This record gives sequence, structure tokens and C-alpha cells, in this order.
Amino acid sequence: MRFVLIAALAISALSVTGCTRWSMNHHLNNAYSAYERGNCEQVMLELSKVERASRARPYVWPEVSMMRGQCLERQKMFVDAVQTYQFIIASYPQSEYAYRARARLETLQSLGHYPTRSAAVVSPTRF
Repeated sequence: MRFVLIAALAISALSVTGCTRWSMNHHLNNAYSAYERGNCEQVMLELSKVERASRARPYVWPEVSMMRGQCLERQKMFVDAVQTYQFIIASYPQSEYAYRARARLETLQSLGHYPTRSAAVVSPTRF
């Protein structure tokens, strides 16, 4: 009897893990489909669902961030997109998505949406 109980618990644990992965992949696929249709609001919603389902799977986080950056670009929110790409490069420097983020930054720079000159530096005032 004890063996049956242990086997049932193991199977249920595996099915929950499988469901989470299936759910994450499902929402990621929906995000890609929405991006192809140009529906960035739906993309952001699906990416939020992916993030909730992927807390134990950090390997998907750079991909989610990359898609978020691309949608921000599409919505002409270039400053946010640049910051998202910089986050990817800083957080996942060895990933494929860091390479892609660098390429997107170069493209934004060549289009004039990401100037290389630094912004004014604000210094704290002394009292």
C-alpha cells in the first residue's frame, strides 16, 4: 500500500511539472503569434503568464526579455527597449539573447533612437 501511495505522489508531481512547462510553452507560443500579428498588448500579457510559470526555469527569462524589448520598439518606446536590451546584456552576457540585444542596440543607434553620447550627469549638491 505504501508503494502505491509513493508512486501516485511521484506521478502527480511529474504531471504538475509537465503542466507548468506545457503552460509556459503555450503562453510563449501565444506571445510569438501575437507578435507576428502586431498585437503587443497580447504579447505583454502572454509574457507575464510565462514569467509566472517559469520561476523555476530561469533559462527562459532572457528570451522573454528579448521579446518584451522588441515589442517596446514596435510601440516606439525606444528608451524602454534600450534599457531592456541593456538588462539582457548585463544579466545574461553569455546567452544568445545578449548577442541579439547588442545587435538591436546597434540598429537603434544607426536609426538615431539610441544616441551614443551620454546624458547629462546629475551630481548631488552639497549642503
